[in-house]
Amino acid sequence: LNKGQSIETITLDEALDLFKLPRTLGEFEEQTVKANVGRFGPYVQIGKLFVSIPKGEDPMDITLDRAIELIKDKRDKEAKSHLKQFAEEPELEVRAGRWGPYISYQGKNYKIPKKDADRAAELSLDECKQIIASESKKPATRTRSRATKK
Repeated sequence: LNKGQSIETITLDEALDLFKLPRTLGEFEEQTVKANVGRFGPYVQIGKLFVSIPKGEDPMDITLDRAIELIKDKRDKEAKSHLKQFAEEPELEVRAGRWGPYISYQGKNYKIPKKDADRAAELSLDECKQIIASESKKPATRTRSRATKK
């Protein structure tokens, strides 16, 4: 059910509209584009990529052109997060994150020190490896477990 709908007040027409989802919008890049409503709200899907539909737009009314626009925006945003990649070390890349630039290497993330953060895109492979080595030496911070209330 969508927000604002409850099982007691939903009409037959509204219920039948919900069965129209997921809605196939068409083909793009030889893949099917679908619109649907999920746990976190309405979205457009192409292959394994899921793109949220902005508030105010309905998955029942969205067009293929608008869905393609949303997909391209998401891909552009994701491409901008990759600041630098190294041909010699394909697993190592410098990325822009929510809390600043970081290095992603072998499935782990390493924060870039503040002194190097402003020039993250220009870091050399050796500098990145030094940052990874220094971050790996630091002991993991432990969180204290809270006492349970009795």
